[in-house]
Amino acid sequence: MHGALRQLSEAEADCVAAQMRLVVFHQGSTLFHEGDDTRTGYLLLLLEGEVSVETAAGGHTAMPISVLGAGSVIGEMALLDGSPRSATCIALAPVRAAGLSRQGLDLLIEAQPKVAVKLLMSLGSHIAERLRAMSEQLQMVSRLNGDLQAELKQRQGIADH
Repeated sequence: MHGALRQLSEAEADCVAAQMRLVVFHQGSTLFHEGDDTRTGYLLLLLEGEVSVETAAGGHTAMPISVLGAGSVIGEMALLDGSPRSATCIALAPVRAAGLSRQGLDLLIEAQPKVAVKLLMSLGSHIAERLRAMSEQLQMVSRLNGDLQAELKQRQGIADH
């Protein structure tokens, strides 16, 4: 397995792959729509191609936040908790992906519980890595904001004299 699923052995990856199905998206296709709460029961493992991950946080125009390629997993949060999609994902190039549905995950849990646990732990680790990276980015933005506010106050003080 690639990327976020690299913790699986070849035999374990084969067990997971048996529950997946190949899907293809043309360049420009939307793989997921931010806010979609009807089609949340699957994730995609990108095998080929690139995907732009975009969000319109706060109702603004969608902005790219990341570009992902082969080995990346998308859609795992919605698969795990059933919440609406947190971002829009658009194919920047033709994409081949392996899809794992909630039904496939349930079958894996029933047939190979140890493999399913390892898969879920791997997905959880992947989500944690992304959250830590996001936390670091938010801390940097907060520091920059503080620096800008201090500079503005200093400039206001100079302008008041």
